[in-house]
Amino acid sequence: MGKKMRESWGSRLGIIMAVAGSAVGLGNFLRFPVQAVKNGGGAFMIPYFVALLLVGIPLMWVEWSIGRYGGGFEHSSAPGVFHSLWEKNRFIKYFGVIGIFGPLVIMIYYTYIESWTLAYSFFSITGKYSSITDQAVMQSFLRGFQGLERNEFFSSIRPAYLFFIVTFAVNMFVLKNGIKGGIEKFCKVALPTLLFFGIILAVRVLSLGAPDPSRPEWNVVNGLGYLWNPDFSELKNAGVWLAATGQIFFTLSVGIGVILTYASYLKKADDVTLSGLTAVSMNETAEVVIGSSLVIPAAFVFFGPMMIGQVADSGAFNLGFVTMPLIFSRMPWSEFLGFLWFALLFLAGVTSSVSLSQPAIAFLEDEFDISRSRAVAIFGTVTFFLCHGAIFFLGKGVVDELDFWGGTFCLVLFATVEVILFGWVFGINKAWEETHHGADMKIPVIYKYIIKYITPLFLMAVLAAWFFQEWLPIICMENVPEADRNHIIATRTGLWIIFLVLAVLVKIAWKKRKVKGKPL
Repeated sequence: MGKKMRESWGSRLGIIMAVAGSAVGLGNFLRFPVQAVKNGGGAFMIPYFVALLLVGIPLMWVEWSIGRYGGGFEHSSAPGVFHSLWEKNRFIKYFGVIGIFGPLVIMIYYTYIESWTLAYSFFSITGKYSSITDQAVMQSFLRGFQGLERNEFFSSIRPAYLFFIVTFAVNMFVLKNGIKGGIEKFCKVALPTLLFFGIILAVRVLSLGAPDPSRPEWNVVNGLGYLWNPDFSELKNAGVWLAATGQIFFTLSVGIGVILTYASYLKKADDVTLSGLTAVSMNETAEVVIGSSLVIPAAFVFFGPMMIGQVADSGAFNLGFVTMPLIFSRMPWSEFLGFLWFALLFLAGVTSSVSLSQPAIAFLEDEFDISRSRAVAIFGTVTFFLCHGAIFFLGKGVVDELDFWGGTFCLVLFATVEVILFGWVFGINKAWEETHHGADMKIPVIYKYIIKYITPLFLMAVLAAWFFQEWLPIICMENVPEADRNHIIATRTGLWIIFLVLAVLVKIAWKKRKVKGKPL
């Protein structure tokens, strides 16, 4: 694909919306409040903002910069971008495989979970679960929907699979229409819409007051206090700092390879400093302002302080698909509010999942000179097949395994490699100049040293802590039930096969480039 034929963004606002859309996902509204409650409430926000300043924002600038730089060599995926940063090293492109592998693995299970939100939007507006008032019954409703049990709500079919088909088709439709006509166009509509829905819901929750006259202390103000009042003793716990850092990675979509791919479609003179910071600001508004105003305060008002800890401990999925429907059922216009909640999650999910797909599609387009429609068809066929492991072995630990390797370990490893490449191999002076090329703002000079020293040390400390504390139990499957071990072994085998296939494709792609005389 010649340079003149490369896709580009329709506007600067378009790429900001797309990057923000990639970051604004299910984690903003489900994972964040759970992590905050479980890790010291308001005290969690101290390591959260430290990680944002020392890891999140620097990595955002790094990925925007190296993506734009690699795009100048007609590379839109991590293997090529990494090679453009360190041309003399013939192996570095294989580290870049992680930037395709990680998003692909997350996509395998994320799209299925995303489809639940579409289903529950339909169930909400049609009142299918409106008669349920008990948590155990709502859990049974969810399990029946997933096909894990047969009950009075779902008997002979697996409805979750039907909604997965529709959701997968929506993703492929957006992707098929390209960068400008598909992803950018969709994000420009979806992101403002989901934020609008979030504001409506937040205003409704914050206006609840104390709906139970017999328990006036169960009010919104105390609910916000439960989330934000700090337990400073938790700051001594290293796990809280690791959880906060993980949330920053998760919420900003850094370390995945998506932002790097998006930025590769920028022109050399396009700004990356202010644009990156704007995308971060939009995501943090969605997470810290809207996300924290919804779930925990609403749960506190209706279930009280004794139950709120159990609600958080039950996990993000249980919170979103069991607790929140029960909360909305106690409000006027419950069907409409439930629809807004799940429609918000669906739109947030799609903006993230199309982003997760783009690195692999860009790799096929750029390195194998195939059309957009053909690349999407190949990607769609392969991922549709791979998704079935998560769908049909949901209760066997497969999703947790995919999430750990694709959405946790590979994410931190990839971020560590890219920041070292940028700050040390490419060179911090050259990197600083590249970041500021065409910039509308000047980054405080202290970030020159943060990117070179603090961010990589922070990330290496996280990796070292993992290897020291957890790697052996995880590798040996010490906490995996005996009944699930074969499924975990099969999942790990499949992940190795995917990684090796991608590495082989990278090798083939480089041979093709040499034969055609294209820039490496």
